[in-house]
Amino acid sequence: MNNTYRNILIVTSEFPPQPGGIGNHAYNLADQLSQNDFDVSVVADQRSVSGKDEYDFDRANPFKTYRIGLKKIRLLMYFKRLIVIFKLIKKANVVIASGKFPLWVVALYSLILKKKYIAIAHGTEVNFSNTLLKSSIYKSLGRFKHVIAVSNYTKSLICHLNLNSLVVIPNGYNPEKWNISIEDELKIKGSPTLITVGNVTERKGQLNVINHIPKLLDKYPNLHYHCVGIPTEKKRFMSVVKKHGIENHITFHGRLSDYDLKKHLANSDLFVMLSSATGSGDVEGFGIAILEANALGIPAIGSTNCGIEDAISNFKSGILVPYDNDGELSKAIQTIIENYDVYSKNALSWAESHKWNYIIKDYIELINS
Repeated sequence: MNNTYRNILIVTSEFPPQPGGIGNHAYNLADQLSQNDFDVSVVADQRSVSGKDEYDFDRANPFKTYRIGLKKIRLLMYFKRLIVIFKLIKKANVVIASGKFPLWVVALYSLILKKKYIAIAHGTEVNFSNTLLKSSIYKSLGRFKHVIAVSNYTKSLICHLNLNSLVVIPNGYNPEKWNISIEDELKIKGSPTLITVGNVTERKGQLNVINHIPKLLDKYPNLHYHCVGIPTEKKRFMSVVKKHGIENHITFHGRLSDYDLKKHLANSDLFVMLSSATGSGDVEGFGIAILEANALGIPAIGSTNCGIEDAISNFKSGILVPYDNDGELSKAIQTIIENYDVYSKNALSWAESHKWNYIIKDYIELINS
């Protein structure tokens, strides 16, 4: 190892145990670097009210996590975050920023502290519709020695910036998540059963699937769609469900434990993520949940024109379709069901190729370059 770059600081806008793709990525990056003998520190916000969830999670990790305590006055959190990040950057050799606020802050400190700076670009934070926000992120990215895009789609959003170094390193899958023995059987409703795992929001695409269900029922009258994740926009989506009269074909499960999530995934036929960009520029940068489903042998159907194109090996681990084309979705469901064993086998091997112990090698090479 190049000892010059041994001390790593990761500044992230999300971090477990709360859900989120950026947090999932930051955790696995920190964990894998620690396993490869780097000294890793992480700066992240407390997101639970009591902080106990974070405390219990952090103490079990092999790296140090500095949590910014939850404050009623948000400005105090920002001020504290600035102080903590500044102190830790001074001690680090390499600083990795992941998420909107970290990109701004780390870029600011790069003006006065000479370190090796690396940015992670996920998707939404480089695609704001607001011109001022977008411009500020673009200028921030220019301060980094390396910018890592998690998908070719994300790279396409910023490739015009002529950055110092822009590379694609895809998101990884952590097999330890499914090291859970399922002791009781579960039979979930539907044939076929479709499932989406993710925050119930416009970006994640549950509403797009819901709008396709009336026509899908013509061909698959027993189809059932299962939505797993924080029910952020459930109320709004349910109004659409009722408008279509398809209440008996959709279940919102809320957030599930990993144990229950594994049971639901393992008993589903297809993972579906028809993500689409929102008016504010919120986009799906990759789709880690797709790989996690693949690792259980569940093929996926995902939307084109977003980072999901890198998360699915088209017509192998799943099929890519336009998010707004119910005919293509129906055809994809039929194709996979008729060739299920082949797609399931390919899904397993696709997830295997994205294990974090493989992905981390590209990060280490970049850090030591």
